[in-house]
Amino acid sequence: MLASLLAGLLVAGCTEGYAQPQAAGEQPAIAGGKTAPRPSDVKLASGDPRQSGGVIAAGGADAVYNYGPSVMLDRGQTRMWWCSQYGGAGPAGDDILYAQARSFDGPFTGPGGGIPAAVFSGAPGQFDGMHTCDPSVLRVGSTYYLYYTGAAGDHALGNSIGLATSPDGIHWTRAAGGRPILGPSHDVHRANVYGAGQPSAVYLDGWFYLMFTDTTGRAAGTNGAGQFVLRSRDPAFGAGVQALDVGGFVPVASTSAPRARSVVDGFSADLMWVGALAAFVVAHETDGGTTLTFWTADFTEHPFRPVLVPGPWREGPGLVRRADGHAPLSPADPCDRVPFDLVRATSLGGAGAPSDLRHFGLDLLGSQACATPGRVAATFDGVTAPSPERTMDLVRAGGRVRVDRRAVAVALAGEVLEKAPPALAALPLTTRLPSGADAVQAPGRGYAFVLDGRRWPVTDAAAVGNNGSTARPVTTAQWDGFPPGASLVG
Repeated sequence: MLASLLAGLLVAGCTEGYAQPQAAGEQPAIAGGKTAPRPSDVKLASGDPRQSGGVIAAGGADAVYNYGPSVMLDRGQTRMWWCSQYGGAGPAGDDILYAQARSFDGPFTGPGGGIPAAVFSGAPGQFDGMHTCDPSVLRVGSTYYLYYTGAAGDHALGNSIGLATSPDGIHWTRAAGGRPILGPSHDVHRANVYGAGQPSAVYLDGWFYLMFTDTTGRAAGTNGAGQFVLRSRDPAFGAGVQALDVGGFVPVASTSAPRARSVVDGFSADLMWVGALAAFVVAHETDGGTTLTFWTADFTEHPFRPVLVPGPWREGPGLVRRADGHAPLSPADPCDRVPFDLVRATSLGGAGAPSDLRHFGLDLLGSQACATPGRVAATFDGVTAPSPERTMDLVRAGGRVRVDRRAVAVALAGEVLEKAPPALAALPLTTRLPSGADAVQAPGRGYAFVLDGRRWPVTDAAAVGNNGSTARPVTTAQWDGFPPGASLVG
């Protein structure tokens, strides 16, 4: 990372034109790299190393830096949001750009085929009045969620994390009343005064997981390095928040609770759930490239040894993920190969800031992801594929839900396959979602389809309407009276 930033102790927001970059000035060591691997650490072979032939995305107009990407495979498109700046986009500070492509290797262009579009900028007078940066984007059901770093100006500890929502990933509305959903904890004040930012979000089993940097966190390193994790069923983290502590996740009163445990010694990292390995992976920059550090679902064990994706870098990686933040399947062999692809800045641009986004990747081999029905269920959870009846099968909670309408299955799924892998036949057919199926809505509970007498929740009214159904209002007691089925989304 930039030595000049280390010398400047990284005040939040630096100079105009390069405001909220990486939070550290030196390359951190690989997490756990100085200790002997534990017996539970399994070494997976790697193969098919790859990288793009050149730069795959860059801002147009007067953009001089491009970094911090969030990359999503979404309904047949590769979509990417990243941090840059257009002079005409709004206040003088970081903007979030958007572009799309047919493959990881681009070229990425704006929605109309031109230069990437500035889709999110500062809101003068608010906590993010000057800078919006470090996007992490999810789609859950029909709603896109943008987690980002925001700052009102160039001052110490000015970084906080905000949230915006969108129906299409392009037109955004600030959530939580435009206020930050997370700020510095102020556990410890160090020389590095970056604050809180660089979010990475994943949606898993109804929980929103949020990993982030906080240079004031108790468990951060002396230079402020560290990645902390919160989770909540509320995307805005306004209620029911749990923090990852030494003993696991524990309920906390708010997102400002003390940061007691870090999962990796690094900055500008990205998080992803890998169903085929039943593990989280944290991608973070180290000497020689991007290191993939693996954690079990409860963040208590390293099930696999770290893996290096080699090559040049200047600023943190963005993993290529499904819409829900999960790892995509290998199109060649989903039962044995697990692809890991990422995009990172590789050089310093005209402002002395990271730029030149390029793609790197490799496959991990020998996952045995289809060895048992349980492994099959975890590997393909959230996937939809054609059924033998010319409908769609959606994998949820260990079984297949047969969905009559393809558009509904695609909207509910994290990934769409055009051909069903033979391994899916090992999973039981648990229910069917016919067109016009009965649906209910209850205050404080949301929406659900009633299938075989059980309630199968969905995240919003769009799934109900797209199915040709109408949600009838019920009381909370009536809602609770239905035996629960699995959530049809995540």
